[in-house]
Amino acid sequence: MTIFFCVFLSFIFDYSIFLTAAFAKSKVLYFPVVATKPAVNQTQIFSLVQQSQALYEGGEFTEAVQLLKKAADEFKATNNVLNEAIALTNLSLAYQQLGQWQQANEVISQTIKLLQSLKDSDSSQEQSQVFAQALDVRGGLELAQGQTEVALSTWQSAAKIYQHLDDISALIRNRINQAQAMQALGNYLQADHTLTSLRENLQKQPDSPVKARGLYSLGNVLRSLGYLSDSHKILEESYSVAGKVGSAIAQSNTLLSLGNTARAQASAQLSLGNSSSAKDYTKTAIQYYQQAALIASATPTVRLQAQLNLLRLLVEQEEFSTAKALLPQIQSQIDNLPPSRTAVNYRINFAQSLSKMTQSSVEPKDVAKMLAQAVQVAKSLKDQRTESYALGTLGELYEQTGQLSDAKGLTQQALVQAESIDAQDIAYQWHWQMGRILQKQSSILAATDAYSRAYNALKSLRNDLVAINPDVQFSFRESIEPVYRQYVDLLLQLQENPIQKPDNLVQARQVIESLQLAELDNFFRSPCLVPRVDLDQLVEKEISTAVVYPIILDNRLEIITRLPGQDTIYRKTTKVLKDVLEKAVEQLQKDLPIASREPDVKQISKQLYDWLIKPIELDFANKGITSLVFVLDGSLRNIPMAILYDQKQQKYLIEKYAISLMPGLQLLAPKSLNNVRLNVLIAGVEQERLIEGKSFSELSNVTQELKQVQSSVKSSKELLNQEFTKANLQNQIQSTPFSIVHLATHGQFSSDIEQTYILTWDSLLKVRELDSLLRARGENRPETIELLVLSACKTATGDKRAALGLAGVAVRAGARSTLATLWTIDDESTSEFMGELYRQLDAGVTKAQALQRAQLAILAKENRPYFWAPYVLLGNWL
Repeated sequence: MTIFFCVFLSFIFDYSIFLTAAFAKSKVLYFPVVATKPAVNQTQIFSLVQQSQALYEGGEFTEAVQLLKKAADEFKATNNVLNEAIALTNLSLAYQQLGQWQQANEVISQTIKLLQSLKDSDSSQEQSQVFAQALDVRGGLELAQGQTEVALSTWQSAAKIYQHLDDISALIRNRINQAQAMQALGNYLQADHTLTSLRENLQKQPDSPVKARGLYSLGNVLRSLGYLSDSHKILEESYSVAGKVGSAIAQSNTLLSLGNTARAQASAQLSLGNSSSAKDYTKTAIQYYQQAALIASATPTVRLQAQLNLLRLLVEQEEFSTAKALLPQIQSQIDNLPPSRTAVNYRINFAQSLSKMTQSSVEPKDVAKMLAQAVQVAKSLKDQRTESYALGTLGELYEQTGQLSDAKGLTQQALVQAESIDAQDIAYQWHWQMGRILQKQSSILAATDAYSRAYNALKSLRNDLVAINPDVQFSFRESIEPVYRQYVDLLLQLQENPIQKPDNLVQARQVIESLQLAELDNFFRSPCLVPRVDLDQLVEKEISTAVVYPIILDNRLEIITRLPGQDTIYRKTTKVLKDVLEKAVEQLQKDLPIASREPDVKQISKQLYDWLIKPIELDFANKGITSLVFVLDGSLRNIPMAILYDQKQQKYLIEKYAISLMPGLQLLAPKSLNNVRLNVLIAGVEQERLIEGKSFSELSNVTQELKQVQSSVKSSKELLNQEFTKANLQNQIQSTPFSIVHLATHGQFSSDIEQTYILTWDSLLKVRELDSLLRARGENRPETIELLVLSACKTATGDKRAALGLAGVAVRAGARSTLATLWTIDDESTSEFMGELYRQLDAGVTKAQALQRAQLAILAKENRPYFWAPYVLLGNWL
């Protein structure tokens, strides 16, 4: 189980960028202000700074720190304040590379205080430049430590100085950092506007090395934010400009980044289930890396990076014969590297690829030897962070070869190094690895404790996990999600009885809630969701509502149920393999949008009912439960719970209970719709449209649907066809306190945020834009949208996690509840359904009950689930 690839992407894939995405602007040290005729001792000091520059760029940060401290002291002794400030700024950067955050903070604070102590009368262009650079470095530190709003403010202050100085290159880097901070805060429209403006400004400039570097940096940050198509386009532009200005180094760097973007696109397609497209992107990535290696003959570092990335992909594709041809070339280059952090990371990256080739003439002892060398180099550098990586990776190798005692010792050493510098982003991995090792040694209690530590470390990282490792979004299912699932598995193994002191069950439920949150953070690529609700207080309020957590594990389905008025949580287990369950769900997802497949739908729905509901239905009957709230796991999100079929009673689940879904009970506070005036904004696109290369068919029943809604409520505003634009929608939402927003138009939910959208007349409204648009009313109007209705939407075909996009819309739309369809129905039944739904809402029943009654009204006329089952309610069910 290789868990380190995503972490090392930041080092190996693109060493011209800092590990933290936000530090893209700060990789290169700032140069001192050189006097016209420096004194002899000043010349010696400048020599120290130049040496530190070489050490820094070679990854020898400990040595760079020593020289920079000496240079700062020398500058101070000669009262050269500006150059002292530059040396201290660079010292802060070096401390950051070593993960020594406290020292980095202290030094940059000292720098800013020093600069502020200079009198305004002494202010100069050089002083302003140095001050802005110090602010840039402070902003990067603040973002890395989760202080996103403060970081944004700091960078904005620096930007004003760069604007005044007309420093285009520095301003470009600064704007990119600001966009990342805006993204992390969930201000997607603002971030998009900043990036778009930056792109337009760059394209207006004449071709130059500055323009090529600016486009290159922009392309990299777009990749880290998940805008993969835009990243590719911008990097292609950068490559073109670099060629025109004759910079082979810039070209090779850009080709390397193009390969990284193509690799990210392959991962994204794979997560969508598009294996064919994933293979195409992988081939493209391989070609870019091959080009980068050829053109980088004068830049050995880039050549080696490209070859390591190429090797990684070839191994993943099991093209071992081609991969073998690269080994001697890579080995000879690595052997000739001087000691540095870069050299250590290259060895680890190479060893990880080799470890996957151990059945293809690569001996584990050779891999272990290389990792042992990496450990020794890291120790000689006194680089604890890199030493931790090397030790932990060696421990993983021993875990894979079954040498568990050695693996355990090395993992413990890696943990000591990581925790000594408070590097929780790597410590969680070693806690996880220790948990796996202990479990293999049958030490279940100790393993559970190790998993608990890994889980807590991930929780502490929530606010900056994506910033620390921008590539984690493409490896979430390999490097993050298993920690949660395996921890839950162990907790439930320790739970001997179905009803007893519920400590482990409570913790298991909390872990699953946290996983839901982590998945949504990963979907949005920013930690923008805040838990707001106490789980138990929530359930206690509803005496007839049960909350059901199905948890999909490798060898079984666990079902945790929280009933109202109970001090205990119930746990039942169904013996069904994960692959069997997911295959049934996948087949049902395919059959449901086809009306003629009712018999197949009923058969699979019966099986799912027996697995999921039958073990717990007696508990519901005894407690008078009438409403079920599901916190669904994995692929179960892609199907409506309403269609689960009770063969014994010959009833669908919707005929027995009002049903709603929650992406996590902590995210949305329930509130009754009673006493809320139903004022509805209704909008739709009925005509056929061609937008952004996508063709959308006519929805012939939209007009009838909107009329049904209008006839059922007292107050409404309509935007149909040409009137339904993004601008008009935003204006209406900001100007009027609508309690319900009803959108009858094509839409798609996907696990890819860029493929989750709503169709307006003139554009695709992406989920990030919808989020910002609906939430913008909060600045002018305090009223909450009670219900967002998305009619005629569907989940992306073939996407096993498509409903993650629906959950994302639900929790970020600024509405208490979202009602949506999992497949498109352009039929009169939709109009009838909506009319009945609004009549029930106007009568004062809960949203879940209104949904149930509207579905039953259709079911009474048309038994096929295709017509009545696609509707799901997420969020507040009251």
